[in-house]
Amino acid sequence: MRSPGGHRAYPPETVMLLTVIKAAQRLGFTLEEVAELLDTGRRGHPTPDLRARAQAKIAEVEAKIADLSTIRAALTAVVAAGCDSLTDCTCPDCPLPFADLAEGRTPKAD
Repeated sequence: MRSPGGHRAYPPETVMLLTVIKAAQRLGFTLEEVAELLDTGRRGHPTPDLRARAQAKIAEVEAKIADLSTIRAALTAVVAAGCDSLTDCTCPDCPLPFADLAEGRTPKAD
């Protein structure tokens, strides 16, 4: 179906389905996961594993947040120390371990 302006027109059910899919993607579900959840629902069965999958996504998000917090802390330390190079930083308090690693030394622990 097309509108008078030539744009495709979709039934409300299709628009709703696309809205649900996009919302699920924003929550971190892959298209494959969304398809599995929708397929179970289409068969007239509730999706009991939605709760378990959502809890698993929460764990994934928490892990990503922890990783990003570590990255932010490292970048903040680099900025605060005034680092000027990844390999030959002239800052006395350089938090980057690259030079130590390149020379086979273990980076100092915080």
